[in-house]
Amino acid sequence: MTSNTSPSLAAALAAGTVVLDGGLSNQLESAGHDLSDGLWSARLLAERPEAVTEAHLAYFRAGARVAITASYQATFEGFAKRGTSRAEATRLLALSVELARRAARQAQEEGVDRPLWVAASVGPYGAMLADGSEYRGRYGLSVAELERFHRPRLEVLAGAAPDVLALETVPDADEAAALLRAVRGLGVPAWLSYTVDGRRTRAGQPLEEAFAQAADAEEVIAVGVNCCAPQDVPYAIDTAARVTGKPVVVYPNSGEAWDAQARAWRGRSTFGAEQVAAWRNAGARLIGGCCRVGPEAIAGIAGAVTA
Repeated sequence: MTSNTSPSLAAALAAGTVVLDGGLSNQLESAGHDLSDGLWSARLLAERPEAVTEAHLAYFRAGARVAITASYQATFEGFAKRGTSRAEATRLLALSVELARRAARQAQEEGVDRPLWVAASVGPYGAMLADGSEYRGRYGLSVAELERFHRPRLEVLAGAAPDVLALETVPDADEAAALLRAVRGLGVPAWLSYTVDGRRTRAGQPLEEAFAQAADAEEVIAVGVNCCAPQDVPYAIDTAARVTGKPVVVYPNSGEAWDAQARAWRGRSTFGAEQVAAWRNAGARLIGGCCRVGPEAIAGIAGAVTA
């Protein structure tokens, strides 16, 4: 949680490695909450806000220094499908930032003596569709149409004063271009994180081209990948650092595979704290986890970073 005496996240990244949290939905489901509807974790902003704060707090206690808000799937359009008014949707978007702030305050009251930051999650257009298209991209919309979709909620989230905007799980370089246009002038820094398959975005563009879009974006303080397999991380770190010259953010999934037909995770985790040293040495400065990465794994990352 930043204050007048706390460094900015950008300054912290210039000084060393910062630990991100893990999968928010993972922690909420572990606590017994049903996230099966189209709003995913954003539904709990209205129904169980205290549960969101508790999930953030679990990660701060584990050693995370950045909490990513429950706004990934929170959009005006998605809320409207459930009959939520625009005014109420605006309130819930802002609340997502406040809930993470509350967790940071509580963590510090419990004795956490390091700076803590809040990243307002901005998921891709496909997350609103809730049909898996965030892992494909290519929605049939122009860059201008995507910018018009993203800008209103970005304005609300920026108005809630997070420390950074997390433009995350972006499957398509065209959508990244829209997001980079949409964050201009908001007065809040951002990181840009693609979801990838090997050396390409999910939409099939080479990562060199995808990362290059952020190289000259003054608002962007870190570039990288999330919601991908751990084995995709090393190439992404090298490419993002080389192409942009910016700090690199990485928070992959556990490595298990999602079986959409059975709606279950298959296989075993390939994510471990032992990989963190190599990622950091390669240039990663923001390191955490995404799907199926819980507080125990984040504690391992925090331990590896401290070591």
